[in-house]
Amino acid sequence: MHAIVAAADGPLTWENVADISPANGEVLIRVRAAGINRADLLQAAGKYPPPPGASDILGLEVSGTIAALGDGVTGWSVGQQVCALLAGGGYAEYVAVPAAQVLPVPDQVSLTHAAGLPEVACTVWSNLVMTADLADGQLVLLHGGGSGIGTHAIQVARALGARVAVTAGSADKLELCRDLGADITINYRDEDFVERMRAEGGADVILDIMGAAYLDRNVDALADGGRVVIIGMQGGVKGDLNIGKLIGKRAGVIGTALRSRPVDGPGGKAEIVRQVTEHVWPMFADGRVKPIIGAELPITQAQQGQELLASGEVSGKILLTVD
Repeated sequence: MHAIVAAADGPLTWENVADISPANGEVLIRVRAAGINRADLLQAAGKYPPPPGASDILGLEVSGTIAALGDGVTGWSVGQQVCALLAGGGYAEYVAVPAAQVLPVPDQVSLTHAAGLPEVACTVWSNLVMTADLADGQLVLLHGGGSGIGTHAIQVARALGARVAVTAGSADKLELCRDLGADITINYRDEDFVERMRAEGGADVILDIMGAAYLDRNVDALADGGRVVIIGMQGGVKGDLNIGKLIGKRAGVIGTALRSRPVDGPGGKAEIVRQVTEHVWPMFADGRVKPIIGAELPITQAQQGQELLASGEVSGKILLTVD
């Protein structure tokens, strides 16, 4: 088969690699499209190795058609259109994935666009609902509102009855966020999100992609009993935290990751996928949530796709399609 190969000191290239087959409990998917995520950029740069046992091929989510079933797999059939959450291997013609991480393509979503859903849907649901307990009427602040995570989180949070605030760095991205249902839009280049949140009584939940750079300010922006959930480190890995402020607000700071979670067990990928299928997929079917796709490129242009994501010029997801 063909797959994208990431050389240590060169561009991403589409090359022949060894064929794969599904192991016990796995499904083999013929890939129609793969989503690009920031983790892919870090891995390609040698800064984010895959978890033990995972494929060293880039790609954390795909859509496609089931080509074969491993021993012990039930509930799926060859030829079925699906999407899947991966630990790696998505930038390829075929990928093998545990059956528990496979999802049906939601109603009202095309097979190609379904490739941009597993990572964002599982990240948003596991963090906003399973970790932060976002509830009806609460205020959630989403940093990076125009990103793939942000555009999906706006819609899901609104569907849950929450009020939504976002930060973004351009007028176009803020307009998109408003169109998707954001109540409060903040251009971080010329407005202080801390002051804006204080004026609103503080955020009950903050979903943060910045890490160290926003750590102290996120605590300042919280309401009493609020929770900061950190899912990215674009602003660094080490920051100062005033424990007194945290205790004074009876607040929490939580760091989470999706890729390194086990398949089974409490909070594992199987449970997240099950909940997403049960609770989020109906939101696509009835129109409360839709995929936001910023660009589609052939997979042979994976290098350009990653550069486009790194530029920050595109809102929503960037997809790589396989012919």
